Amino acid sequence: MKIISVVGARPQFIKAAVVEKAIEKRNDIENILVHTGQHYDENMSRIFFDELEIPRPDYNLEVGSASHAVQTAEIMMRLEKVLAQEEPDWVLVYGDTNSTIGAALTAAKLHIKITHVEAGLRSFNRLMPEEINRITTDRISNLLFAPTQNAMDLLAKEGLSKNAVLSGDVMFDSILFYEKLAEEKFSLEQITDLKEFYLGTVHRAENTDAPQRLQNIFSAFSELDAPIIVPLHPRTRKLLSGIQYSDNVKILEPVSYLEMVLLLKNSKKVLTDSGGLQKEAYFLKKPCITLRDETEWIETLEGNWNFIVGADKEKILEKVAVQNFAEQTNAFGDGHAGEKIVDELVNWGNN
Repeated sequence: MKIISVVGARPQFIKAAVVEKAIEKRNDIENILVHTGQHYDENMSRIFFDELEIPRPDYNLEVGSASHAVQTAEIMMRLEKVLAQEEPDWVLVYGDTNSTIGAALTAAKLHIKITHVEAGLRSFNRLMPEEINRITTDRISNLLFAPTQNAMDLLAKEGLSKNAVLSGDVMFDSILFYEKLAEEKFSLEQITDLKEFYLGTVHRAENTDAPQRLQNIFSAFSELDAPIIVPLHPRTRKLLSGIQYSDNVKILEPVSYLEMVLLLKNSKKVLTDSGGLQKEAYFLKKPCITLRDETEWIETLEGNWNFIVGADKEKILEKVAVQNFAEQTNAFGDGHAGEKIVDELVNWGNN
């Protein structure tokens, strides 16, 4: 069996690494990794792959940045040549990026089977391009791997349960592995001299491109009862011009994934607009304050482990103060999602 896995951003490489490790244990699968180049990132270097022990891509399509339509079209045109040459049995896609939908559409047109990891997620906000990508990819995929029971239920409501499998979440697999790797390769003292701190991230356009929302968030950061470490992309940092905040806010240059895991593990709580970091906080039992108006990961809301506060300063400070948390469930699986996904693909292909 030949599988082509298509990824386009750093988080997708981390997810793909989980499945890659499961594939490596078998001798009946040829796996080819394609990086679309959707997100050009200077950290996507040899250091990135070596640090995370991730295989380097076999193909890099180098599509770069562009509008959603142009970027998706470039992915489709360039990937079509790879798929025609390699003739895989499956195209495997992750999440909800333009790389996800571009690869799925290309495979569908070539009558190649598609499998979608992280299927069934819905924010019910169609203004988000990611929502359109998720819905469309699920509709045209042959096999859907849902990370949670809630995702399975949503697929059932859309009439897609026949092709859906509850696999658990590959991000849970990955955090179990990378938590240990982070401690082996880094120490907290290499990143910060703070002993007590919150961890914050702000990168979504709904916050960074709205000056009042951004000001509200940083005003709340300024009034926390401990410093907050905020690794910021240069683009977001430029947008802070005119935003007022106190020296309680400790802005860092972007950190590596392993450094972020180490910061997360040692933080008091997390304040973020990142979907992935919400889950990782949950996995490491760190309370999370989500700086968005909705979340795809409703399981994290149980037991006060996550609160949706938008950019409301008073709500942010109110929820940060909450200190009672219920015991977590195993909503995201048992840490063996990668193995389940590979086994299911092989079995499906043998039927």
